[in-house]
This record gives sequence, structure tokens and C-alpha cells, in this order.
Amino acid sequence: MSKPILSAHFESRTPSDVRLAQMKYAERKVKPEAVINVGIGNVSLPTNPAMQKRLFNLGAPESPFSKGVIRYTATGGFDETQEAFKNILKCQGFDTSKLFVTVTDGGSTGMELLVLGVCGPAGSDEKPLLMIDPAYTNYISFAERTGRKTVTIKRHLNEDGKFSLPELDKIEEAIKENKPGALLVIPYDNPTGQLYDKETLKELARLCVKYNIWMVSDEAYRELYYIEDKELVSIWGITDKDVPGIEGRRISIETASKVWNACGLRIGALITDNPEFSNRATAEYTANLCANAVGQYIFGALAHESREQISEWCKGLREYYKDLIFKVYNGLKKIEPKLIVSSPAASIYSVIDVRNVVKPGFDSIDFVLYCAGKGSVDYNGVETTLLVAPMKGFYDIPEGENNPGSTQFRISYVETPENMLKVPELFVKLLRQYEANR
Repeated sequence: MSKPILSAHFESRTPSDVRLAQMKYAERKVKPEAVINVGIGNVSLPTNPAMQKRLFNLGAPESPFSKGVIRYTATGGFDETQEAFKNILKCQGFDTSKLFVTVTDGGSTGMELLVLGVCGPAGSDEKPLLMIDPAYTNYISFAERTGRKTVTIKRHLNEDGKFSLPELDKIEEAIKENKPGALLVIPYDNPTGQLYDKETLKELARLCVKYNIWMVSDEAYRELYYIEDKELVSIWGITDKDVPGIEGRRISIETASKVWNACGLRIGALITDNPEFSNRATAEYTANLCANAVGQYIFGALAHESREQISEWCKGLREYYKDLIFKVYNGLKKIEPKLIVSSPAASIYSVIDVRNVVKPGFDSIDFVLYCAGKGSVDYNGVETTLLVAPMKGFYDIPEGENNPGSTQFRISYVETPENMLKVPELFVKLLRQYEANR
């Protein structure tokens, strides 16, 4: 008897690189005594106290769920939830008077809406999304899911651990050649940890105005940067005073996941200063009905936080991550000096490149599957393995071309400090074990 046939799209699907190790480990029949998972940015810190208060008191009289009824919200989200996203920006010194918010199920759904809103028709090469490689895998995945095209400009991880941004003339050439619908930037970058400065954002904004394209900024990690005396940068800090014509073409992706330690809440937003884009985004989102109502209510607590409370919360997170990132960075370089480790300036990730310490033919996905499927090493008497993310899927490279991600990995600073400090030794030991058997 013949079997039903999967769509060509489903036939082509493989797990996202950030989930690959976790899925492979789940299938492992004989597991080691311990596993440390830094392959996905699944933050393990407690969420903001104001949000916790609502989480633990969903039945309180003032809660919309006090009678056990959970109804749909408006498609754009609760007014209070929209205001929470605006309040965060307002507390950080940005003008929100002309901003429009569509609340989404996580920042990821905002990405999908974005792709639908700025790119050309499905199945065509018109108006692709222009990204700077390596770029967060979900943008590539959502473009493939919706039949939209992406194009990329490459940056490279140098021996000193710094990623080099493409020169502006190269970006301009790419815009002329590909005629994108939008340029995507991630100022506090995932996956590289690179930090953009305001002047760079202004230069990119000028190109967007010159070629009449949308400027999109993924601001999931906006408050997480580790260079002293650095100005907080945002697309909302680039106005017509800086770049005439930029207003009305700005879009940002927001999320409760990272700065607010609420990955599982699945609340995000698409924010824009273009009313027509906002109206059409909400119209498209009506097919989803609305974002998670309980999550919206919990996140809505931030609508009432003061500038001081927002500032103190973000300062505490910066101090926590900065200490952890530099300890892991130094640990990796001490144990294996030939490793290239990205300079930790922002976000909650580091990229490790093993190109100087492995034999030819090394493949990052094979190593990740080895660690998840059968590898383990002794760490203080405990058999342990480590899950990391291969970087191959973060590069939009045509089949057959050399992919820099073949020797690169992303690690996320999401485990406890105690476990994060084990990462350098575990990574190097597992790498040496793998190479000895290859």
C-alpha cells in the first residue's frame, strides 16, 4: 500500500541548528550522568519581579483571569501589553509618541510577519530581505517557510576574535544588485556578540533612505552590552534629525525572552512608526487570532515600572552576563590558546572557531551530533557531555560553497554560573576526543 506524500517543503526540513543537539540528545539511549546545554538561548534566570507577581497571582481579583475565563484578546494585543513595550523604550530615553505595536507570540512570530510585510511575492526573487552573515537562523527559516528570498553580505571572524562588518560600499553594492525590500540589523548581535555603534546605524539608515527600503532592527538584546561608557543604541534613537527620511520606515522586533528572562512566555512584538505597515501587520495576524493572553497579562506588568526600576534591572543583568562571559572566554583561551573566540561585547552568545586546532574535513554539525549522540568526558568524576549549536545554519551559503560555520559553534550563556564555568574544559576535552577518533 502506498504512503501519503509529504510536501516538498516538509521533505526538505531539518531541525534548526539551535535545536539540533537537544533533539539528538533526547534520542540517545544511554545517557551520561550529566549534560550541559548551551546550544539554545533558553535563559534560566528568574523573570522580572513585577512579572513574577502577576504570574503567581493569576487568580487575584484584579486579574482578567480571576474567574477562570481565558478569552481571546484583540489581535494587536492588550492595550496594557502594547504600553509595556512602549514604556521600556520610553524609560530608555526614546520617543514613543508615534509608535505602533502589534503583540505577537514571541519575537519569532514577529520575524515571520516582518518577512511577509517587507519582501516580494512568495516564490519570487523580488525584494529579498538583506541580512549580514552570520545571521540568526530563524530569519532564514521563516523566509524559506513563506517562500521569500534572503540575501546576505558576509562578515568574517578574524584571528583576534573580532567580526569585521562589511564596508559600507559593499553593502551599497549589495543593495543595488539585489534591490532588497528591507535591511536587517541586530545591533546587539545574535550570534556573534558584536555591538554596533550609533554612527554605524546612522550610516546604514542613510542607505535605507537613499534606496527607499525598510530598516529593521532586531532588539532582543538591546540592554545587554559590556563596553563601559557605551551609548545605548536603537533604531528608535535614529530620527529624521540624524537621517532625514528615516522616520516612517523603521521597524523593530521585540521580545520578552532575553532581557526579561521569559523565553517560555512566548511574548514579542513588531513595532513600527509606519501606521500603514502596522495596520497591515495586524490584519495579517488576524489569522493567528491573537498572542497568548496569559503571557500578555504577565508582561503587561512592565507598563507600570519606573525609569529607575527598568534601569536597575538592566544594570543587574549586564553585570551578571559580563562577569560570566569574560570568565568563559578566558577559560577557553587558557586551555586551548589556538581557539578563536569572538570578542564578548554584547548579547548572551560567543562564537568559537576551531579552524586552527582541527584536521582538514572537520564539520561542526558532525561534532555536535557526536557530543549529543555518544560523546562524553570525565569532569571531576562525573561523565558529562556538552550541547552547543553548529554555526553552519547561521550562514546563508549556497550549496557547494565553503561555509565558515563548518568550524564554528555558538554557545549561549544560559546555564547556571557553576555549569557555565565547566564549558571551556568540556568543550576542549570533547573536541580532542572527537578528533582522536576521526
